[in-house]
Amino acid sequence: MNDLERFFGVSLAALLAAGCALTSHAVQPSSLGTVRSGAELEAAVDQPGPLTVETVVSTDWAVDRGGLINLDSPKAKAAGLTEGDEPIEVYFHAIRHPTQGLFIIDTGVEVAMRDRPDEAALMQSAVVKRYLHPEKMKFTAPLGEWLRAKGEKLQGVLFTHLHTDHLSGLRDVPRGTPLYNGPGEAHERALVNFFLSDVVDSAFEGQAPLSEWQFAADPSGQFAGVIDVFGDGSLWAISVPGHTSGSTAYLARTEAGPVLFTGDTCHTRWGWENGVEPGGFTADHAKNLEALEKLRALAARHPSMQVRLGHQALAPAAPAAQAAPSAPAAAP
Repeated sequence: MNDLERFFGVSLAALLAAGCALTSHAVQPSSLGTVRSGAELEAAVDQPGPLTVETVVSTDWAVDRGGLINLDSPKAKAAGLTEGDEPIEVYFHAIRHPTQGLFIIDTGVEVAMRDRPDEAALMQSAVVKRYLHPEKMKFTAPLGEWLRAKGEKLQGVLFTHLHTDHLSGLRDVPRGTPLYNGPGEAHERALVNFFLSDVVDSAFEGQAPLSEWQFAADPSGQFAGVIDVFGDGSLWAISVPGHTSGSTAYLARTEAGPVLFTGDTCHTRWGWENGVEPGGFTADHAKNLEALEKLRALAARHPSMQVRLGHQALAPAAPAAQAAPSAPAAAP
C-alpha cells in the first residue's frame, strides 16, 4: 500500500467511525414547557383533564418481528417467538387543548406515499425504501388528507423520536408549524445516518427549526426528566432514552382518564405485556428496557391509564368478573 492509499484508507476509516448527523436541519431549545418532577406528574395524573385525544391509523404495515421485539430475550425464547413479518400500524395522535388548540404526536404518512410515491420524501433513498417495504402498506388516513378534512389549524408536532416511520407524514405538516423532540437526537452522529440524512433533510425541508425539550434531572428519580408541556398539568413529556437518545413519551389528562403514548419505547402488545424491549430497531437495549419498565410501573400505579403503544393497540381489559384464565404466551 502506498502513502496515498494509506492516507485515503485512514481518512475513510475516521469518517466512518465519526458517522454523520441524522439531519442538518436547524435545532433550537424549546421555549414551550416547564420542568417538573415525576412526583408532580403522579400527583396530577388521575385528576380528569381538559384534553381530548384521538389516535389515527395512517397506514397498516408489516415489518420484521426481530426489529420490534428482542428475540434474544429469555422471555421471547421461552415463548417461541421467531423472525417473520409482524402486522403493525403507523399512527399519529391528535391532542386537542381548549385554549392551545390542535397538536399531533408523530406524523403518520404523507399523502404522496399513497398517491405519488415517487415524490414522497422517504422514497428518494433505495435503502429507506427497502426498509419501508411500501408494497406492504395499506394506506388508511394520510396526514394531509386528515388535516384537510378536519379544517383545524395545526399548532404543533410532538415527536416521540426521529425514526423515519415517525417522520413519514412531515411533508403534509403546514410550513412554519412548531416541531418538538427530545434533546440531542437530531445532530447525534452515527454511521447509519450516512444512509438516512438526505431523506430526513428532505422531509424537514422548509419546516420550522426543531425545538428540543429542555429536560432536567428528575428530583424524584422516577424518570430521566419530565416537562409540563402547556404549564397547566394537562400534557406531560417524559424523557425515556434508549430506543433513541431523544425518545420521549407523552401523557395526556382527559376527562376519561390519563392516556400514555409510549412511542417506540414499546412497539408491540406482546412486548408491553411481557416487559420485553424492541429488538434490532433500538439503539441501547439496557436503557430501552429500563425506560419500558418505568412506563409499565407508571401504568400499573394508575389502573385507569390507557396505554397507546408505538405500533400496535393493546386489547381492552376484560371486566374483572369476566376475565379469562391466563393463557400461555404465544407469538404476536
